Amino acid sequence: MQISTKFTIAIHILAAVDYFGKNQKITSDFLSSSIGTNPVIIRNIMSELKNAGLIETKRGPGGITMTRKPEEISFLDIYKAVESNSDGDLFRFHENPNPLCPVGGNIRSALYGKLEDVQKDFEASMEKHKLSDVLTDLHEEIQRKQA
Repeated sequence: MQISTKFTIAIHILAAVDYFGKNQKITSDFLSSSIGTNPVIIRNIMSELKNAGLIETKRGPGGITMTRKPEEISFLDIYKAVESNSDGDLFRFHENPNPLCPVGGNIRSALYGKLEDVQKDFEASMEKHKLSDVLTDLHEEIQRKQA
């Protein structure tokens, strides 16, 4: 299983807003230079974070701010904000199994409950991890490298 880079880019955006936001205006161009990707990608992810209510953006001197405290933002919140399939099932079934085949006709019912359990475990684990945990580790790593 692989989650797209949008998830880690979103965390990078939020971490940069926290780290730099008190001293300077955070823009998509600024974030693009930190993340190393196109500003259009940054703006798209910022739009998803904004739609999820995790950030506010203001034109002009405002820049980007978080709408909640980092300890109130879970990995699951971020994941649901930026992953396009995050509102549905984590696992997708292939569309056309042969209903006349003993396996094809029954695989969905045999597998669905197990995959549902895996998704619940995944979401519970994502909920345990908070943005504040990343920020604490980030600040410690920056201080360690500056020492």
